[in-house]
Amino acid sequence: MNLKKNLILVAKWLFICVLIGVFSGCASAFFLVSLEWVTQFREHHNWIIWLLPMGGLSIGLVYHYYGTDVVKGNNVLLEEYENPQKIIPFKMAPMVLISTLITHLFGGSAGREGTAVQMSGAIADQFTKLFQLNNSDRKTLIILGISAGFASVFGTPLAGAIFALEVLYFSKISLKSSVLSFLVAYIAYFTVEILQVKHTHYSIPKIPEITITNLAWISIVGVLFGLAAMLFSRTTHFWGKLFSKTITYPPLRPFVGGLVLVVAIYLIGTTKYIGLGVPMIVESFSTPNASYDFLLKILFTGFTLGAGFKGGEVTPLFFVGATLGSALSLVIPLPIALLAGMGFVAVFSGATHTPIACTVMGMELFGFESGIFIGLACLIAYFSSGSVGIYHSQIVMGAKHDLYQRFKRNNLRDL
Repeated sequence: MNLKKNLILVAKWLFICVLIGVFSGCASAFFLVSLEWVTQFREHHNWIIWLLPMGGLSIGLVYHYYGTDVVKGNNVLLEEYENPQKIIPFKMAPMVLISTLITHLFGGSAGREGTAVQMSGAIADQFTKLFQLNNSDRKTLIILGISAGFASVFGTPLAGAIFALEVLYFSKISLKSSVLSFLVAYIAYFTVEILQVKHTHYSIPKIPEITITNLAWISIVGVLFGLAAMLFSRTTHFWGKLFSKTITYPPLRPFVGGLVLVVAIYLIGTTKYIGLGVPMIVESFSTPNASYDFLLKILFTGFTLGAGFKGGEVTPLFFVGATLGSALSLVIPLPIALLAGMGFVAVFSGATHTPIACTVMGMELFGFESGIFIGLACLIAYFSSGSVGIYHSQIVMGAKHDLYQRFKRNNLRDL
């Protein structure tokens, strides 16, 4: 009898994984194709950037009157995982999809992972009622949604599965959730592959020897990547708080932010800091960037998201890390592609407190040969980035949390 029940339970969760993986993969595939289309349209019709304030106003109005319960984006998923209250409204998926496309069409600086994760999370949570799941199983659904969304939008199933577990505090995750997270990540990933939607490819052609000198240089750049992650997180939170304090009517925040962004884009005379910035990321692996490129991307992205536009933070974090690493190649005696690749994932590691997932992602994207260098950079960036990340509701636990608690206690004792 127990065997039969177990087989039924296994079959149920396999079926759930297939449903979430396929639906999330299809949603991400549609999103990626649509995002490419709006990006190309904007690049060939730059005049549309002048409509960014109106795009921001439309986003603000929709979320103010119809989406107050999902306006916090990824933080809704994190909060529902930590303290399950009610099923995530399905409207989160179409609202964040359309809002992100509007943001990119008119020239906002944002990413894409937040959109994919929110769509997948909303899709996954709808199965709570269908399969009559309890709060414990709801947590598993949220993990599966995050895993599927991340894996399908970036084409990194291993990193997607680990990211979902790590961002939600790894030691609280059950074995069942861990196994299912990997399964759904691969289902979502292969769904996108079957639909023939392509991801950007990167490479690190030259890997130096592992020497004390090289490891010392990596330790130094790891700290710099961590500080860049801290600056990114704090900048985004700063603009969000400033807009909230100074503009009481929420729909006006992205409208005013859009006005400022349009003027800024016009004054600097380039569009390379808006949108995803993938061309700049690809270029950074072979051509040294200017020392200010990463700072301007932090400023544009923090302002865009803080004003209330929609999208993710991760691709801009890739931009920040890759361009910073590329610029450092002028003074650090390491291959430019390696420095760009390490920055690509290390800044992400610091801003999301997920060094394991970022290390795995680096190896998936750049090859396992670079694993030691990438792992060290991600770990050092993680410890150098402070306790505040890009997600307000993320609970930081483990070694980093303990380190900061000891630091606070010692400082209070000294006082």
